[in-house]
Amino acid sequence: MNTGKVALSILAALAAGAALGILFAPDKGSITRRKIANKGKRYVDDVKEKYNEIVDEVVEKLESIKQSADDLIADGKEKMTDLRKEKV
Repeated sequence: MNTGKVALSILAALAAGAALGILFAPDKGSITRRKIANKGKRYVDDVKEKYNEIVDEVVEKLESIKQSADDLIADGKEKMTDLRKEKV
């Protein structure tokens, strides 16, 4: 079993344990449902935040790559211009 499957299994077990703990807590049903909804919202917010961070990093890297490509193209054009001048 690879590390990813083990980590996923552990996270699933923790989530199930947390859900069971909340469900069997001595609170009223409405309070328990509110707790579950709030916890779910926090998880969704965390996932959105991580997603946005990853997207920002990818965009920055793509912009950096594009700038490097533009610089290489400009250098190539300059060298071609210099070669043409030498031949004339």
